[in-house]
Amino acid sequence: MEFRLLGAVSVATEAGELALGPAKRRSLLAALLLRPNHPVPVDHLTAALWDHEPPLRARGVIQGHVSRLRALLAGADAEMFGVELVTQGTAYVLRMPETLLDAHRFEELVTLARSQRAPADAVAMYQEALTLWQGPALTGAYPSQPLQAAAHALEELRLTSVELLAAAYTRMGEHARAAAVLRAEAGAHPLRESLSATLMRALQRAGRRSEALDWFHRTRRLLSDELGVDPGRELADAYAVVLRGEDDDGAQAAPRSQPADRVPPPAPASVPTQGPPAALHPGTVDLLPRMPRGFHGRSRELTALSRAAAGEAPVCLVTGPAGVGKTALVVHWAHRNRDRFPGGLLYADLRGFSDTGEPTLLEVLREFLLALGVAPLRIPESAGAASALFRSLAAGRQLLVVLDNVRGSGQVRELLPGGSRCVTVVTSRYRLRGLIASDAARPVPVDVLEPEDSTALLAAVLGKERVLAEAVAARRLAELCGGLPLALRVTAARLADQPTWSLSAMSAELSDESRRLTLLDVEDTGVRAALRLTVRRLPEDAAHHFAHLGRHPGTHLDRYTAAALAGTDPVTAEAALERLTAAHLVIRTAPDRWTLHDLVRLYARGLDTAPDTLVRALDHCVATALAAAGAAEPGDESCFALPADFHPPRAVREFADRDQAMAWYVSEREDLTLAAAAAHAAGLHGRTWRIVLAMWPQMVWRVLDGWTPLLRTALEAARADAEPRAQSRILALLGWVLTEEGRVHEALVHLEAAPVLAARTGDTRGEATALINLSLARAALGSPEEAAEGCAQAARLARGAGDRHTERLALYHLARHQLDAREWQSALQTSVAAHALDDPSDTSTASRVLLLTVAGEALLGMGDETEGVRRLEEAAHEAEACGYDDGAVRALGALLRVSADVVLQARYDTAMVRLMSRA
Repeated sequence: MEFRLLGAVSVATEAGELALGPAKRRSLLAALLLRPNHPVPVDHLTAALWDHEPPLRARGVIQGHVSRLRALLAGADAEMFGVELVTQGTAYVLRMPETLLDAHRFEELVTLARSQRAPADAVAMYQEALTLWQGPALTGAYPSQPLQAAAHALEELRLTSVELLAAAYTRMGEHARAAAVLRAEAGAHPLRESLSATLMRALQRAGRRSEALDWFHRTRRLLSDELGVDPGRELADAYAVVLRGEDDDGAQAAPRSQPADRVPPPAPASVPTQGPPAALHPGTVDLLPRMPRGFHGRSRELTALSRAAAGEAPVCLVTGPAGVGKTALVVHWAHRNRDRFPGGLLYADLRGFSDTGEPTLLEVLREFLLALGVAPLRIPESAGAASALFRSLAAGRQLLVVLDNVRGSGQVRELLPGGSRCVTVVTSRYRLRGLIASDAARPVPVDVLEPEDSTALLAAVLGKERVLAEAVAARRLAELCGGLPLALRVTAARLADQPTWSLSAMSAELSDESRRLTLLDVEDTGVRAALRLTVRRLPEDAAHHFAHLGRHPGTHLDRYTAAALAGTDPVTAEAALERLTAAHLVIRTAPDRWTLHDLVRLYARGLDTAPDTLVRALDHCVATALAAAGAAEPGDESCFALPADFHPPRAVREFADRDQAMAWYVSEREDLTLAAAAAHAAGLHGRTWRIVLAMWPQMVWRVLDGWTPLLRTALEAARADAEPRAQSRILALLGWVLTEEGRVHEALVHLEAAPVLAARTGDTRGEATALINLSLARAALGSPEEAAEGCAQAARLARGAGDRHTERLALYHLARHQLDAREWQSALQTSVAAHALDDPSDTSTASRVLLLTVAGEALLGMGDETEGVRRLEEAAHEAEACGYDDGAVRALGALLRVSADVVLQARYDTAMVRLMSRA
């Protein structure tokens, strides 16, 4: 899809141009395209559609045209291209990637051409820009004053680019071609004196002096006849040059470090120069690299950089990881804002992360001073004096200084200009907090690209057609590259080099983690090379920790995990993580919580580490999960013994109470699952089942959270580890989960085997727990008597072992079976007996809530509604307060059986929605 203003106002699609309809609709579209992605108020649109007094129904007419435009865009699948026409208050916004607009691409190409040092490159870009013009701008739109002014401005840009194209031909010595380009435009615009003057000079250089003189006289007569004026200074000067037969081309005098059509400004009077000051023009210094190709998106970062660059003598600090596109962002911004810096644009690559070594301070200052017009022999030999001279020269200028690839704050302090109107932009892979502290640098962080911008970057290299043909594969490539521009460009380069490859095939290759980083390297460019240079700059301690982070089986880590991986302590690990965060190798997602970009993790995984790193990480998981279980279920025995070859971490996170422990389980659920999977893949069966079994408090708390696959893995590991006690515990837990999921017959197979295994190993508590869970399955299958008998047996076993916790659990379930049998008095007595076993120091919230609920239901069954409701309300409030949704649903459901209160119903629905959202 392409939107066109450079010629007839139109929208081109693969199926042909959209039928836009009348001139008013084209005018509306043109007014929106002149300000893409910005609200255009209705009164501005009214002025664009009507010259004088608009009709009374102007707003309605505009709304009608907007509706029709929306329908046309929807029919052309404009949303696939990121195009949307939306209403915003009393204005309309045409949201779109600006690269779809020919006027935007024209301006970008002209800006890019201006920055080319080689005239042949500039010629190619000016020619490409001019081919976008298909006729007078805004053809077909209503000739209102605002649209005519916009068309005139676009035409001025076109004519300026023609003159610049001719100047580029001149620098190449192609004077005849310069004259040919200019003659056509000078004939179409005979009163534009600058065109005629430039044409005369081109004809003179091409050896066609008589034609040059004829053109002058023709233009002079037209000016006199049409405007009643004489030729201006520029045309008169050109005539004098032609008359004398001279060549006034001063391009040959341009210094080597600048584009040929730019010359340095004059030095201050205190600095003698070699050459006539008249040859120097202020505001022409330009050391910027060329405009980056394929740049896309980054509107938020560009805006942030513009804001940071406002004010007096700001220092902007653009930071981000290797390959994220910091240099491209800054250079793009600098080119777009070059008009803000008439004093010049300076650029230096300080190569802080390079194999070639860093330039000295004096080398950089020398380059800057030469560009500012200081004669080579007048440049001081000491860095301090050169820095002082640079500051004095910059003091009176409106100057942009870009210092790229900075390693440390000390590299840049002597390169900061002294002028209040100067702007300095620093890029670095480090956060450079020292520069923030000493020079009030304003941070502009740069992160990876969003998926839409990632696919747009691929399209900029491969072509929109190729990317749109495999949109799903393109998005997958963006995911595999992690939104990192460097990785995306390398991927695009490989695909561009192999036009027969499909994006799907490339996606399949990148999906192989063992090959991904290799595929993301081409020649001396790639993700691995960029990361290697960053890591090489790290202090030894930080590098040691970074290498070990690659062995972490999860996605997030804290200082305790980092310490366990590296074999250090949490304080040392936290200091290393701070350094790695400053270097953008790890990302802080919360206090004491970090993660790594996927590609960074793959790189770290390839570094050398101690052979027992993974085992240390897994044992840290086991130790921390046991600590959490102890805090979540105080007074409960440990569900397993530690392995004989256990690696105790130097420190384990402590949990103050159940809430902290349960919050940890929630945040670490995914990483614990990944740790169990890593242990299973490595054949470390004893670690696998221990990690899973230590998660039992969370399984009890969130029984419908899909635990079955994880428990099956644990069971397989326990069998491989020949641990019957562990098998019985896992079978009992798995059977209970399956029962709660409604898979009772499947659960029964596991639950009948669990108590037998427990009894064989002398695990009395495990046997009692297995009998309780078996009773639940039997009750679900319609055997309440068998269920109650199993719970009574479990209570006796637990009492004999002195295990109050399991005895209380057995009595609770016995009371529930008695409720199901409508034995109200027995259920109440059993719940009271269970409650009598409570010790406030080791009784969990869940246990109290469930026992209160049973007692309340029993009292309701006995007819004591007042006391029954009181206990159920107490249970419900306690469950809601701690987020125990299963308990809240049980208590509130019992209350709703005796009350139709709408507030109760709303509380029940809220708890049920939360519970079912995890089912």
